[in-house]
Amino acid sequence: MDFSFNSDQLLFQDNVRGFLLNEVTPERIRALWQTDSGRCDPLWAQLAELGLTALTVPEAYGGLGLGALDFVLLAQECGYAGLPEPLVDTMLVAVPLLAGLDASHEALKHDWLGRVAAGQARVAVCEPGNPLVADAHVADLLLLSHDDALHAVPRAAVELVRNPSLDPSRQLFQVRWTPTEATCVARGEQARQLLAQAFEHGALGCAAQLLGLAKRMVDLAVDYSAERKQFGKPIGSFQAIKHLMADAAVRIEFAKGPLYRAAHAAAHGEAGQALAVSHARLASAEAALLAARNAIQTHGAMGYTWEVDLQLFAKRAWALDKAWGDAALHKGRVREALFEQQRAIGAGTTF
Repeated sequence: MDFSFNSDQLLFQDNVRGFLLNEVTPERIRALWQTDSGRCDPLWAQLAELGLTALTVPEAYGGLGLGALDFVLLAQECGYAGLPEPLVDTMLVAVPLLAGLDASHEALKHDWLGRVAAGQARVAVCEPGNPLVADAHVADLLLLSHDDALHAVPRAAVELVRNPSLDPSRQLFQVRWTPTEATCVARGEQARQLLAQAFEHGALGCAAQLLGLAKRMVDLAVDYSAERKQFGKPIGSFQAIKHLMADAAVRIEFAKGPLYRAAHAAAHGEAGQALAVSHARLASAEAALLAARNAIQTHGAMGYTWEVDLQLFAKRAWALDKAWGDAALHKGRVREALFEQQRAIGAGTTF
């Protein structure tokens, strides 16, 4: 059986990588830090022009109808570039959540999904159990949970309180609002299922970005080690530096399999997707945190400075490590599967 991505998927990934590296430069990220919103409407328009805002929107609503498996490679590239715009959360979390509403909300789905596909609207989603909502300030619609119900709330109906973040590119807000019957779009078991699926997609998107960030930090460290010289030689020629980069590179390679397996599970709605997502989330986070530590060590004291580009990606990795479930939550889900559900392990059955 062939488990590799097809040529179209890989070509699309290459094109997106080229665009993001050209448009989302470290200088542009720093410039956005100085703006009130931290976001760039012209950049979002460019993403829409490339069709990226229509990727996971069902064809019935004007999109391309692709799934998590198609988008996971692009989510990696968003992490590699440190993209501040909420493209991953919109495509992997908000769009499937809206599309999952029942037929009684067909008008709402047509309206908002069509606008998202055209790049004319952004949707923010609350992370279950987290009082902070990312990018609520630029969202035209917010999907919020309250008392076992899911609500679709226009931004004009909420009050936002900014919350500082370790990563200046990550815009977090407390949302104050009043639930009403008019905003309720799902209740009870339906709402719980929708929010549970949103959590899996959010954790998957987070894992993909962390893997991309890990690769970017290793690349930055390798480039620096080739230029920085000590004792008349590039420091990259020293065995100790090679070991640091090799350790991070191995973690990155071993995280790819769980990530793509989780994307397949999410795309096909498999029963074991929660375990696959937690496995991917843990493996990708470990790779990113190790890459950040080793890349900073390779840079020496310069690795901690504001001027070096490495800090942009390290801060994003540290921030995402606590988003959509921390390590304790995901380790707990793996522990439950192994010891309480008596899941089989070993060759041919391991997750």
